[in-house]
Amino acid sequence: MSGQDAYVTPLADAGSIASAGGKGANLGELMRAGFPVPDGFVITTEAYDSFVADNDLTDRAAALAGTGDTAAIAALFDDATLPPELAAAITTAYAALGQGSVAVRSSATAEDLPGASFAGQQETYLNISGADEVLAAVRRCWASLWTPRAVAYRAHRSGDDQGPLSIAVVVQRLVPADVSGVLFTANPATGRRDETVITAAWGLGESVVGGRVEPDEYVVRNGADGADGADGPKVTVRVGDKQVMTVQTDAGSDEVATPTARRHEQTLTDGQSRELAALGTRVAEHFGVPQDIEWVLHDGTFQLVQARPITALPEPTGDVPSEWPVPRHGSLYFRASIVEQMPDPLSPLFADLVRTAVPRGLSSLLGELSPRVAELDVDFPTINGYAFYDYSRRAFGAMMSLSPALMRVIGEKGFVLNRWRDRELPRYRHAVAAWADRDPAALPAAELVRGAQELVDAGCLYYTTVQTIIPVASMAEMTWTGLYDRALRRPGDAAATDYLLGFDSTPMTVEKSLATLAAWCREDAALTAALLAPETDPLGTTPPAGIDADVWSQWRTRLDGHLAAYGHTTYNLDIMNPVPADDPTPVLQALRYQLGGTATDPFERQQRHADERERLTRELFRRLDPVRGALARRSLTSAQHWAPVREDALAAMGLAWPVIRLLVREAGRRLMEAGALAVPDDVFWLTLAELVDLGIRADAGETLPRRVEAIATRRATWRGQALATPPQYLPESRAMKAWESFLPAREQEEGPVLKGTTGSGGRVTGHARVLKGPADFASFVPGEILVASITTPAYTPLFAQAAAVVTDVGGVLSHGSIVAREFGIPAVLGTGAATKRIATGDLITVDGIAGHVLLEGASAPQPDTRRSRTPMVAATVAAIGVTVIGALVVRSRRQR
Repeated sequence: MSGQDAYVTPLADAGSIASAGGKGANLGELMRAGFPVPDGFVITTEAYDSFVADNDLTDRAAALAGTGDTAAIAALFDDATLPPELAAAITTAYAALGQGSVAVRSSATAEDLPGASFAGQQETYLNISGADEVLAAVRRCWASLWTPRAVAYRAHRSGDDQGPLSIAVVVQRLVPADVSGVLFTANPATGRRDETVITAAWGLGESVVGGRVEPDEYVVRNGADGADGADGPKVTVRVGDKQVMTVQTDAGSDEVATPTARRHEQTLTDGQSRELAALGTRVAEHFGVPQDIEWVLHDGTFQLVQARPITALPEPTGDVPSEWPVPRHGSLYFRASIVEQMPDPLSPLFADLVRTAVPRGLSSLLGELSPRVAELDVDFPTINGYAFYDYSRRAFGAMMSLSPALMRVIGEKGFVLNRWRDRELPRYRHAVAAWADRDPAALPAAELVRGAQELVDAGCLYYTTVQTIIPVASMAEMTWTGLYDRALRRPGDAAATDYLLGFDSTPMTVEKSLATLAAWCREDAALTAALLAPETDPLGTTPPAGIDADVWSQWRTRLDGHLAAYGHTTYNLDIMNPVPADDPTPVLQALRYQLGGTATDPFERQQRHADERERLTRELFRRLDPVRGALARRSLTSAQHWAPVREDALAAMGLAWPVIRLLVREAGRRLMEAGALAVPDDVFWLTLAELVDLGIRADAGETLPRRVEAIATRRATWRGQALATPPQYLPESRAMKAWESFLPAREQEEGPVLKGTTGSGGRVTGHARVLKGPADFASFVPGEILVASITTPAYTPLFAQAAAVVTDVGGVLSHGSIVAREFGIPAVLGTGAATKRIATGDLITVDGIAGHVLLEGASAPQPDTRRSRTPMVAATVAAIGVTVIGALVVRSRRQR
């Protein structure tokens, strides 16, 4: 190959990225495949390499890049000698192209790759005319490889295998575009592969690519569901305010004001947008991956000037629901009680399992408490994927009439505690043990499904016992708080909740168990260092280098013991979510925090709280007269007794979940082997009927039809649903709105302040970390504010690291409140929209005293002088739901 051939090649012959750069290689492939691409040539990376070597530029350019002096970098390349052979090759190719206006585009070897687009990091020059101007533009493109922004981007992407760094330059005939823009063959916001997104503006494309204009946006929905009659795919148009446009000038190109008449004029017809989308689809099919394409339109003809894979494309996401149709008219729908443990849309399998389990458990409890209760007309459906209690009006009316009698039974001395401790908890444990002792691999598919259903039933039945404990605990704490605040507390005295701290409960026991494990690990410096090293697999059977095998065996035995005792804590009751028993990553993160030396000692903190509680108690009763003292002691003793019981009962809720997941995932493994699923965990996206049918067929040895596409569609639908904020009740009506203040979350609010329920006092300003579940726990940085839909006992290790807690769902007596008080951090719960309104990194202020969350830049709101909702009612409804709302309202009014 001659020197000139090595330096310049026709665009249609541009091949490898190593020689033509990402942009040149992609355009060459498009031309060879017959797509409309303006003709041109490529100045290869060999030309650049020869130029910088001859002038010894690399080290000097890198040094200048560190200073950020872009002008000096440009001058370095402008002043360097361009070899005559190279200059001749470029000018000859330019002459062969017709010597008209051209676009000169950088094409780096690390650009337009599947994993890193490097979009906008190197330069493009439009409307370049004349050989000398072309050569000058080429130098400027070469220099752009060393601009500070390009160097910083490469540093950020240093994990990518970019190979040797070099740059080519693409020179193409300039198309005098009437309209230009960018096309994504998959929706970059939602990841939907059936939507093409087009942005368009008048003139050349630089204003669109550079983000300096608000372009028109066209979304073309492909597929059967997007069809719009004979016209083809459905097109959704948003006309932008196109204030500026890029136009050709004598000096190249410039950005000018768009004529007023054209600013709000649609740039493409629906037919043109469909035509362009179809062209983009063919490009994506040719490359085999979704594409980010730059295009121009001139005289009614489209041409492509760049194509690259879309990077960082999210998983496909369905439409976000905006309507909430009820399954049956005449019913009342609520999100309360056990629904608090299901903050997200449900997986199809769990939705089917729990739909019968919740009403069955509720009927069992009510039948025991009142002989008058017949089979209630209660359902537990999903609406847009979210679980709701469904009460027929007759069932709701029956509950209202029976509530006082039910509360009398629940209020009988010893009934609730003895029923839970001596009967229901042992019964639940027995049901779990019966299935835990069976080998899932030896069970037929029908038995696996039966076991999962029985255990979900057992868990929901057990939760009805928790529902009897929570209102008793709620009333005990609220009675104490009301008595103390209204009759006993003096200005400057401690809060009523300070008298309830320092007791043992399961969440505290879990934290102390982990601290004990960490203390044992710290006795061996080598083990501690190994566990803190990111490359160590803490669950591996082979000890890391330098660790004694016996020490490693003891470590695994102690960790397994902790997980056996506490690995059932759930983050979300939906069985598709792993528990620590089968994915201990959050536990290991908390352990590493303990090993890091910055965690507080839970034993010392608990003792400090207990000592302070005893001091406050002595001082209080020393100054009370006998009558008030006896009343206060009785109330305080009751509140201190019930708060730990509530946490212990709630923590046991997940006992069945590790076994349920073992059974269901075994079914998933068989379906994967039979060809129906891609991975075992896809089983959670089947319906119960599908699982039963496929499981029986798999056991019979059938090769099953693939369910991959259907599962992908369901996942996408779920992701869209997860972006919605479900209403707390349906249907919307004035009568239903009266119940709004009794539910565990507010409706989504606008404005700079989120209002919720005070969980724990104090005021903290800090950066937020929004956690959607255990997969996000590893990202949590100590000192951040924890923001989640709800915090269950499994979140407790993070409370030791958090500056404050904010939730969508919860109340003054929810787990988050109680544990936040134990840790001494502010908490605001039940905001309804924290995870939607707050993003990770936002600077927020959590005011646990006022129950407000101030978003970034907000000022504190004026005090609300209106009467607040009755805390006893709100807290208890969060626990027992609408089943005893009427009784609690009656009792609350009587007490007032």
